[in-house]
Amino acid sequence: MEVMRRVAAAEAAAFQRYGTGRQFGPLWGVVAAPGLPLNAAWHDGSRPFATADLRAYLTFAQAWGVEAWVHVLSAFAPGVLPALQEADFALHHVLHLYTHDLEARPAAPPLEVVPSADPAGWAALSARGFGSGSEAVMRAVAQAPGTHLFTAQVDGRPAGTAALSLTDGVAAFHGTSTLAEFRERGVQAALLAARLRAAHEGGATLATVFVTPGTGSERNVIRAGFRLSGARLSFTPR
Repeated sequence: MEVMRRVAAAEAAAFQRYGTGRQFGPLWGVVAAPGLPLNAAWHDGSRPFATADLRAYLTFAQAWGVEAWVHVLSAFAPGVLPALQEADFALHHVLHLYTHDLEARPAAPPLEVVPSADPAGWAALSARGFGSGSEAVMRAVAQAPGTHLFTAQVDGRPAGTAALSLTDGVAAFHGTSTLAEFRERGVQAALLAARLRAAHEGGATLATVFVTPGTGSERNVIRAGFRLSGARLSFTPR
């Protein structure tokens, strides 16, 4: 449970980097820009939230003209489901949470991975990997304060991207994409290895990543030494 509390608190705090934030009890709401999946509220795991907290967040989101999303880690779901049901929120989707304790120094990446000091170029490359419609959110990710950007190279050519943010000793991995022509060549494995080393060297004691269940990304994080710790449950109003 302590690991889940650390992750929830770190995610709630780190999420504030993306835009205008406001606290609603143990919910931390953010508005980045209309239409972005970064518009959401994170439960910080400190205590269950009340129906009034949810309704206040919903009013905040509506005032900004964005959809309301609430992210809750599975360990805390039993305590907040009554409030979610009373406020008429329903489960929309689930991501698996994997964690890595970073006790041993991670191995070197199998491909060249370099830090990126060009947020605009990184975002454009990342969007090519994710596909059409991802440009705005990847620009927001790249420009968020405290985000470390990485680019993997194959034969000297940019092949994939990834990001890392550090909050209170927790290293959050996100923004991972691979260009279509370089898939199945170890790009994700290299980006995971490089970020594990960067997180370890940056003083983190825990690394986290959220992945869609049953995907190649999930298999990659397992091979990189991550362990399944729970899930992120995302709720929206009915």
